[in-house]
Amino acid sequence: MTRTTLIGLTCLLLASPAAAQEWAVKMFKTTSHDFGTVAKGSVATYRFKFQNIYEEDAHVQSVRSSCGCTTPKISRSELKTWQTGEIVAEFNTRNFTGHKSATLTVTFDKPFHAEVQLNITGFIRSDVVTRPGAIDFGNVDLGSESVQKLQVSYAGRTDWKILDARTADPWYEVEMTEMSRGNGRVDYELLVRLTPDAPSGYVNDQLILVTNDAKAREFPVDMHGRVTSEITISPAKLFLGVVKPGQKVSKNLVVRGKRPFKIVDVDCPECFRIEPSSEAKTVHLIPVVFTAGDEAGRVAEKISLRTDQGDASTAFTAFAEIVAPDGATAAGPSSRRPTTAR
Repeated sequence: MTRTTLIGLTCLLLASPAAAQEWAVKMFKTTSHDFGTVAKGSVATYRFKFQNIYEEDAHVQSVRSSCGCTTPKISRSELKTWQTGEIVAEFNTRNFTGHKSATLTVTFDKPFHAEVQLNITGFIRSDVVTRPGAIDFGNVDLGSESVQKLQVSYAGRTDWKILDARTADPWYEVEMTEMSRGNGRVDYELLVRLTPDAPSGYVNDQLILVTNDAKAREFPVDMHGRVTSEITISPAKLFLGVVKPGQKVSKNLVVRGKRPFKIVDVDCPECFRIEPSSEAKTVHLIPVVFTAGDEAGRVAEKISLRTDQGDASTAFTAFAEIVAPDGATAAGPSSRRPTTAR
């Protein structure tokens, strides 16, 4: 069983405002992002990921941008312990060109007031345009392929060329054709293929186009989509809550298939109880019951389900936070800093 202990952290009332808000900064994996050089009209999006690492609930009240060149959105405003959220920053490449930067101010009002500043920078080219702004593969069945067309237009030097198209993963293929060249304009058409080797899950990658332009040699094009398997589980990470020793909690798991199926076996530790239906159906709503042990700390377990659709199993992670019944590790309301859960 995976388990870690709770550590209570208390901040003195006399601490500086910056130190008092440090707890909020610690939830973010990073607080800055450079888009580099991007084409005009392209989709340039970055997700600042953050996780509530505290016992108390956290709430994002608002987010604002210092510049119209970047539009921020909140993916999830209310986070319980260990839940994750994102501040999505979209670079406005249609209405702005040149070097741009913005500061996104994220305001929390729970468990205490705090502000976190996220920094965005990038250079938007005015001489290169991509249509569409991003490659969308849509929903693709596992083992199938999807081919999308990308047009790239350049205005400027007559000898401008795209030399290469690169990706970080091997399940992409690119066919590139120069369509026209003349009068200071160059046009390319690219066929981008997501191959049958792509794993199941969300596609969030970039196609890097390499040119002969010494000043801006590379620029990215976002690629997104989803590869769906025969059986899917939602949520992939099931949080059962903050509980006391001996307490029993239950939450539902949704298991979907493309055709009716049975769940024939479950592999999970003794502290969890899962009793799926023996019927064959396309959607199974399964209660996952957790009984907390005597030791305080975080419990996280991988649970596997096997169906009658093949030998491969489908897994999800279930986790919970066990806290001391006397609340001895909780931070008092005057601490101005929440209690860290580890």
